[in-house]
Amino acid sequence: MIKLSAGAMLVALGSIQPALAQDTQADPESPIIVTGTRATGLRAIDSPAPVQVLDSGTLERAGSPSLMNALATSLPSLNTQAVGNDLANESLAARLRGVSPNHTLILVNGKRRHGTANLSVLSSAFQGGAAPDLNFIPMASVGRVEVLLDGAAAEYGSDAIAGVVNIILSDDRSGGRVSMTAGQYFQGDGETLGVSANIGAPLGQDGFLNLTFESRYHNYSNAGGPDARVERAIASGAHPEWRNLPGYPYLNRVFGDARYTLQLASVNAGYQVSPDVEVYAFGSYGYKRAGGWANFRLPTRLPQLYPLGFNPVDRLRTQDISVTVGARGEVAGWDWDLSNTYGINDNRVQVTGSANIDLFNDTGRTPADFDAGAFTAKQSITNLDLRRELDLGLSAPVTLALGAELRTERYTLRAGDPASRYKAGSQSFPGFSLTDAGSHGRRNIAAYGEVSFLPVPALTLDFAGRFEHFSDFGDTTVGKVSARYAVTPAVALRGTASTGFRAPTLAEAYYSATNVQPNSAFVQLPPNAPAARLIGIEPLSPEHSTNFSAGIVATLAPRATLSVDAYQISVRDRIVASGTLYGFYNGALRSAAVNQAIVANGNVLEPVPFSGINVFSNGIDTRTRGVDVVLNFMTPFAGGRIDWSLTGNYSETGITRIRATPAALAASGQSLFDKVALSTLETASPRYKIILAGVYTQGRLTISAKESLFGNASRFADPGDGNFYLDETGTALITDLDVSYRLGDGLSFTLGANNLFDIRPERVNQAGLNVAAQAGSPAVEIYPNFSAFGVNGGYYYLRLTFAFR
Repeated sequence: MIKLSAGAMLVALGSIQPALAQDTQADPESPIIVTGTRATGLRAIDSPAPVQVLDSGTLERAGSPSLMNALATSLPSLNTQAVGNDLANESLAARLRGVSPNHTLILVNGKRRHGTANLSVLSSAFQGGAAPDLNFIPMASVGRVEVLLDGAAAEYGSDAIAGVVNIILSDDRSGGRVSMTAGQYFQGDGETLGVSANIGAPLGQDGFLNLTFESRYHNYSNAGGPDARVERAIASGAHPEWRNLPGYPYLNRVFGDARYTLQLASVNAGYQVSPDVEVYAFGSYGYKRAGGWANFRLPTRLPQLYPLGFNPVDRLRTQDISVTVGARGEVAGWDWDLSNTYGINDNRVQVTGSANIDLFNDTGRTPADFDAGAFTAKQSITNLDLRRELDLGLSAPVTLALGAELRTERYTLRAGDPASRYKAGSQSFPGFSLTDAGSHGRRNIAAYGEVSFLPVPALTLDFAGRFEHFSDFGDTTVGKVSARYAVTPAVALRGTASTGFRAPTLAEAYYSATNVQPNSAFVQLPPNAPAARLIGIEPLSPEHSTNFSAGIVATLAPRATLSVDAYQISVRDRIVASGTLYGFYNGALRSAAVNQAIVANGNVLEPVPFSGINVFSNGIDTRTRGVDVVLNFMTPFAGGRIDWSLTGNYSETGITRIRATPAALAASGQSLFDKVALSTLETASPRYKIILAGVYTQGRLTISAKESLFGNASRFADPGDGNFYLDETGTALITDLDVSYRLGDGLSFTLGANNLFDIRPERVNQAGLNVAAQAGSPAVEIYPNFSAFGVNGGYYYLRLTFAFR
């Protein structure tokens, strides 16, 4: 059943087709792009591969202060994580075209952005995500975003399997804007406050300096139900007094947003030191303090210290730094660009309001707050890019590009304090153990070449190739060919074929930690650790991909364009998370080999009914097929104009090969990938997402309305009785509305709502939830946590903006 939130905006479709024939003279030409090509002056509509461009106004009208969420509400092919588990709730991820978050390369001003050290490990559609955290890029600093929806590893290197997101920073050298935002969810929580400022200034006669500052606060939300353990104890008469616990019935608030404060600053600068040489620098700094509720510990857990129970908070203090310095110019007919980019993402983990029960039982004392350790990712990249145009007597000059890259990476885990890692460790998040800790590095050298030319005026051809050598697993070579043929001046065909690869992140290879729930404890076993060999898991190797796309682009009228692009992404040796591999299942021994691996890795677990490991491996091949549609046009209306966009993505992922389960696991009757793991890959993303957006402008008034149709997504759950239960989000139509009015003298006021009609996904399978409750789970996750349109419902906001010249 489709959840209909509104249909009013759809009525306007009746006026679309007549308007397409009108020559309105209002919109500018298709924007010039720099992503997916090394030719100059190329418009998005003329690109051999699909490129979508989002300007700063589009991002602002999305209503969210977060760049990641603003992109997701504007791009049908991009979906964000609704809610995370444990530390993943503090660094939510996004993924393009239904594949892994790690399959999208993030660039800033064309330079590779460093990834997060906060690996998403617990079961979800975003498991394994260690891509750059876009929340550390202030949205007010963004001039535009170019999204290449095509494999581009031959052009940019590792990770560019699903596409490339290139964030182009503002280079305004005068004026600026200050914006203040306040909002919250309809249910009365998740309060958000933000202030941002962007200012441009000349740097002497021949340069510019653009600065951005942003401060943001977001409070907890709770989308979960009552704790089933508490309800069962009250109903049975075992603990009727628990009805009087402070905060009852919502004692367990683990299912919702984390609370955070975020301080950001960014700079973008350039200076022309001579007619042929420009020096430039850009970068960002972010400091985030975040805390996510862990599961409520019952009053019976440690009554000597917490007679009313206790609710630990997992806290993360993150510093994120990125700095790029470089110079570019022209010499002997060659355009050159030499740069270095350094990035670091440092996370310090604290657990507060908790206890180490083993320490208390053995000594009679335990801290309430713990330093659980830290993890850090560092990256340094030096690039040299060369480009020139050659006149070979063809229809246009040939563009030749060459380049080289040196990249070094390091991933470090620091152990927690002794109290946090004593025996089973601090409740909710045991400190990193001495065997978890370590520092791991990698170095790679790359070289690429690309040539683009027009053998005849209507045909554009582009060939690219790249070689990379990695210090930890050797060499790889990939290539790409692209073509665009103009059938008529208004209609063109385009297509690409490419091979690609992705090096495993160091976090995927070496991250190790213990994840504890009230009735379970699981070790994230590093696949590159010796203990993984005990269950037949080998060290990670690169993924390899093959991409094909074919499409048509048409100019329907002077200010109306349509593009339709079909694609196929095949990934071999894909790095995916295993299913849950149990040592004990509901108190019964399931696998001695799993328990031996846990001991060999140096981990100690609580005596809980369910325990085991999760591990990443190159275990599966997948094939993703889909289509992207983009229609842009304008219609005059009521003395103003409406800029329309109708965009859509259909995507379907299937598994084409599954690695055989190692003998040590098969002996216990377990598969390396259970139905939960397989459905996470195949069905946990919406099959389609269609966005119809209209922006009406008339004088000082701007009204933006958007309808987003999300297809159904589903995933199996294993609640603890040996069976699997299917959870589904249902199909939903989400309405966003934003009304802005300029008061004069640069001042404007905006009132808006995302998910105006407070639509939620379908509730999880009640039978499975009942089984989870009987197995001792809190069972508070009453909505599917993989919902692409979130679990918190509607959000409304106010924004006041002052722009100056």
